[in-house]
Amino acid sequence: MPLYRSRQHKLIAGVCGGIADYLGWNPNLVRIGYVVVSIASAAFPGTIAYIVLWIVMPKAPG
Repeated sequence: MPLYRSRQHKLIAGVCGGIADYLGWNPNLVRIGYVVVSIASAAFPGTIAYIVLWIVMPKAPG
């Protein structure tokens, strides 16, 4: 299964939801983990990574 941005588990762009779908995890746990890691790394690298993934990851086929 390829990595896509989620259409179902989408809050902003579906990046965390897509990662959760790919790994078979709960989307809320992936979002919480992303926020914790972003805060621990001064938030800037996490924001850049999210924007890059938003651009690079294709949207899931509908």
